[in-house]
Amino acid sequence: MDITTADIDADDIERLAADVIATARSCGVTLVTAESCTAGAIANMLSRVPGAGDRLEGGFVAYTKDMKTQTLGVDPQLLAQKTAVCAEVAEAMAVGALHRSPADVAVAVTGVAGPEPDEDGNPVGLMYFCAAKKGGAPLVARRHFKGLSHDEAVAAAIGESLRMLKRVCG
Repeated sequence: MDITTADIDADDIERLAADVIATARSCGVTLVTAESCTAGAIANMLSRVPGAGDRLEGGFVAYTKDMKTQTLGVDPQLLAQKTAVCAEVAEAMAVGALHRSPADVAVAVTGVAGPEPDEDGNPVGLMYFCAAKKGGAPLVARRHFKGLSHDEAVAAAIGESLRMLKRVCG
């Protein structure tokens, strides 16, 4: 889905983060993030929610391909064949975060926030997301935030990640 406007603001993100923590609490699950282009911003937003410490286990920031492999176990051959910006890598990041943490639910994002395309030619704004729960089928999504600034694209990615996380938690 191509998105050309930043349809989320800071207040929306704060409300979404609070909703995710409340949903995780009511479902009795804990959370972990695996972030590339958002560089820890999702975990940061979740950590700001009062009482988040009993639901948020933490987060992985794996900005480079090497870090995706070393910290999350993403197959280097997958990265070589498909690039870091694809559905398969987003899913591998989420699954890797679940395997490498005590959390029950993970969200992962990989993409290009800009201002330039990545080293593989992936366009600015292209992002893939995965939310996964231990024992459940992963939810994967592709979004292309066209024409947004870096900050707008990151905010949109945080919003998308939180929406997916809430959906998988519930």
